[in-house]
Amino acid sequence: MPVHDWTRVEDGIFHDFHLAWIGELRKALNRGILPAGYYALAEQIAGSVGPDVLTLQGNGASGEASVDDGDSSGGTLTLVRTSPQTRFTMPFTITGYVSRQRKLVIHHVSGDRIVAMLEIVSPGNKASNHAFRSFIEKAIGVLAHGYNLLLVDLCPPTPRDSHGIHAVISGELGGPAFAPPTGQPLTVASYEAALPGGNAYVDTLAVGDRLPDAPLFLQPGGHVRVPLEATYNEAYSGVPLRWRRVLEGATGPR
Repeated sequence: MPVHDWTRVEDGIFHDFHLAWIGELRKALNRGILPAGYYALAEQIAGSVGPDVLTLQGNGASGEASVDDGDSSGGTLTLVRTSPQTRFTMPFTITGYVSRQRKLVIHHVSGDRIVAMLEIVSPGNKASNHAFRSFIEKAIGVLAHGYNLLLVDLCPPTPRDSHGIHAVISGELGGPAFAPPTGQPLTVASYEAALPGGNAYVDTLAVGDRLPDAPLFLQPGGHVRVPLEATYNEAYSGVPLRWRRVLEGATGPR
């Protein structure tokens, strides 16, 4: 199913869909995508309503999570070790940022240490200068703590992120200047944190495009593929018909 134009509906409709999508991602990750010993939890920012992010966790004194390849109940038995095939790959460097908030996190059963987060950008993250700066500082803070991050931004650019949210993050991390191809303003960006820097793997798309399966790093050089398209479709199936008609440009009675 192609990505919809969510500017057609009120922010509250996207918020409802956002909650459902987080839930579908959580189910998919916990039902076979994550290696044995990892799990995903839906978490929220203080003061928000409902889950905002998924978090993943792992153990290991060295900062790397272990993978129990002998436990067939854990789903995927090994991490993908080849570099993700995304449209853009670029390095970044982290200096002097502190994480203030959390989003979706992946945990490991031993020590329950956060290793990664997945976040879906909402219109509210871009609604004001304060909200936008808080979001950017939070995202960079996640990376500064050594957590890997997957950002999905289906909200069109604003004057605060005229080239998309990744361009802002890359600029603040000392990465190369970035501008999406013409007509592809939406972004899926996966950040592999390997302090003091890392690599960003970025795909761009437009309303009407299908979402890619995106890489989510659990440890340096190792990632799983997140089924964004399949989980988007599951979440969208629960959107009330009245609003699906608007999103799909249907005419006639609602």
